[in-house]
Amino acid sequence: MTSTRERQRAAARARLEKEMAERGARARKRRQTQAIVGAASVLVLVVAGTVWLVTSLGGDDETDTAGPAAGNVQCAWNEVPADQRSKQIKDVGLPPAQQANKGTQTMTIDTNLGPITATVDRSLVPCTAGSFTHLAEKNFFDNSKCHRLVTEGIKVLQCGDPSASGTGWRQTDGTGGPSYRLAEENLPTDKRPPYPEGVIAMANSGQPGSTGSQFFIVYGDSPLDPNYTVVGTVTGGMDIVKQVAAAGDDKAFAKQAGGGHPKKEVTIKKILMSAPQG
Repeated sequence: MTSTRERQRAAARARLEKEMAERGARARKRRQTQAIVGAASVLVLVVAGTVWLVTSLGGDDETDTAGPAAGNVQCAWNEVPADQRSKQIKDVGLPPAQQANKGTQTMTIDTNLGPITATVDRSLVPCTAGSFTHLAEKNFFDNSKCHRLVTEGIKVLQCGDPSASGTGWRQTDGTGGPSYRLAEENLPTDKRPPYPEGVIAMANSGQPGSTGSQFFIVYGDSPLDPNYTVVGTVTGGMDIVKQVAAAGDDKAFAKQAGGGHPKKEVTIKKILMSAPQG
């Protein structure tokens, strides 16, 4: 017959084993969040139960204890560890930690097919706007191609991978980005549809805090889950996006997630962000 002391020891061992298992699970979760998901990470766009491939890379947290000045917010740029950076990562440094949270900016995407313009409201996306401005000033997007077009289920043209450039396509196109990630902002949880025609939204991995440089222009109402930062609204050049959509895609991703490279190539010559107004 088991003694009281033996039962107490068994209970203590069980508690210890449970605590160690929970610690191990938490550690694995942290590593998964911080790690780059494979050699060629992907962004998940969930549409009516279908997973749409886009791009993603993880990162470590970076803290800054300084408080923001009046009219600013404090933004966290989570750097991808140096030993986890692929060749598709383009390091142009970090934006300033403090970013203005008022005023509007004009985003001009100068392409080989003509300009696409959009309005960005900093009161809604101060950190995302700050990141976009920093990357644009560093010529981050110059000569990169919009690498993915989706015409079924959702209607988006995806751009913003600095490594998607040159002649032809590579398997790594769509996996590039900056050396940091940031948190999502301005999620359209109360909008129906969440992503109507004319919005520009930021791609992410489906995990919180995984926004990078890639973005998608919505050229038709798209039933995406409201997990992607709405950074701006197109004010001109939507006809360019629709011309590209009308030309179709090469179905390169049909077996995995749908869509493919645009048959009518769109190259971003430069992105310009105006100074905030108002």
